[in-house]
Amino acid sequence: MALPVTSTSATYTARALAPRTPGRWQPLLVSALAAATLGASGIAFAQESYPPAVQLLIDRGVSIADSFEAPGGLTGYAGDMQGRPVAFYLTPDGNHIIVGPMLNASGDNLTEPKIQELVQGPLNQKAWAQMEDSAWVLDGSADASVIVYTFTDPNCPYCHRFRQAAEPWIDAGKVQLRHVMVGILREDSLSKAATILGADDPQAALRDNQKSYNNGGIEVNRKLVSANNKRITANNRLMGELGLSATPSTYYKDENGQIQMQQGLPRPEDMPTVMGSAQTQ
Repeated sequence: MALPVTSTSATYTARALAPRTPGRWQPLLVSALAAATLGASGIAFAQESYPPAVQLLIDRGVSIADSFEAPGGLTGYAGDMQGRPVAFYLTPDGNHIIVGPMLNASGDNLTEPKIQELVQGPLNQKAWAQMEDSAWVLDGSADASVIVYTFTDPNCPYCHRFRQAAEPWIDAGKVQLRHVMVGILREDSLSKAATILGADDPQAALRDNQKSYNNGGIEVNRKLVSANNKRITANNRLMGELGLSATPSTYYKDENGQIQMQQGLPRPEDMPTVMGSAQTQ
């Protein structure tokens, strides 16, 4: 089950795109001419011939993942634009595009499952592999069966609270929380992140920052900063490439093994889902 994006997050605007908010499209009927107002170029998922109205969207930055049959004689398209999933529908005459979610008479969102299947799912799979290859700090037992990735800034108050909420699962040996360390919120965020990442015992350094958070956090080690600056910068870049603009941003696997992503501090009632429904006892 995908959890909703929450406002309890530390955000930045200079280094990343706006957060993904699946399911919150503003319905819009545009002609092929109006489609030309869309933003910068992107990389298409596949090269094939499209109707002119669809091709204009592609030329203006939409990457098409796939098409699908939709009710009412419409043809649906799911794709990505600047790191955010999008869906739109081509009218039978081939000249108009309807952007946004499709609802049935019962109010069910027919678009969201297609977004998850064709766009968000593959994007999350790719993100998981990228995070696995990034510079992260293990928090918990390496033998824990549940893996959760989270982008962590040492100065982020919501990262601090997320770690507090996750502690029962970590201490029980059920979850290993992998912190992809970033430095984006304050001037010393990168230095603190590099100090943690480069420590002889990164997990101990991470917990030191957690324990001393209210007193300013971990003391910066300039030698470690010099040696690990590029690794943190690479993590910052990865966060931007994934279209994330808030910490914590957390990736986890749901009960079906599907990778989900949430930006912000999960609600208390959502923690078992984020922690893989793992029990703390």
